[in-house]
Amino acid sequence: MVSESKKFDPKKLAKLNDPRRLEHLNHDLIWEKAGLKNPSVVVDIGAGTGFFALLFSAKMKKGTVYACDISDEMLSWLEEHLPPESKGRVIPVKMEESSVPLPADMADLVYMINLHHELEEPLRIIREALRLLTRGGKLLIIDWKKEKTPEGPPVEIRVTEETIESQMLKAGFRDIMKYSVLPYHHFLVGEKT
Repeated sequence: MVSESKKFDPKKLAKLNDPRRLEHLNHDLIWEKAGLKNPSVVVDIGAGTGFFALLFSAKMKKGTVYACDISDEMLSWLEEHLPPESKGRVIPVKMEESSVPLPADMADLVYMINLHHELEEPLRIIREALRLLTRGGKLLIIDWKKEKTPEGPPVEIRVTEETIESQMLKAGFRDIMKYSVLPYHHFLVGEKT
């Protein structure tokens, strides 16, 4: 059973599109730390309005970003507001809490930004990310630090960096890197070996 109280309220979707988010979630830095060489398929789990899907798509010479979310409202918004240059490159996908209707071994990168604290069964979606990735593909998880910050969800529903790392290892990821480059967020990258 999914707890609605932990989920982001789609009525606040304008907050997801606020460019001020980039002040503490620098997409250039995130992309650089992911360390990808010409990725062709990227999967955004919990894409919301596609804020990062659009930014990361623009960094790819060619290829596709699958913007996956459980919210019909978010996906409809993304579909309606998709810039012409992103059509066919950013593809909205309706997903379930712990499963993504995409083939196995297809993605160079799967990422989740500000989603982990909302998850009821985080290990299941991390295992799903592993399924989606090609060998050598990477999972990137960014979520709020479990401490008081100027904005963000309540501290009590946030997750520690150690917990996220432990879940990634348990799911089968290796060579997990932790980056202390974002002021309010944990930033972990693991590889499918």
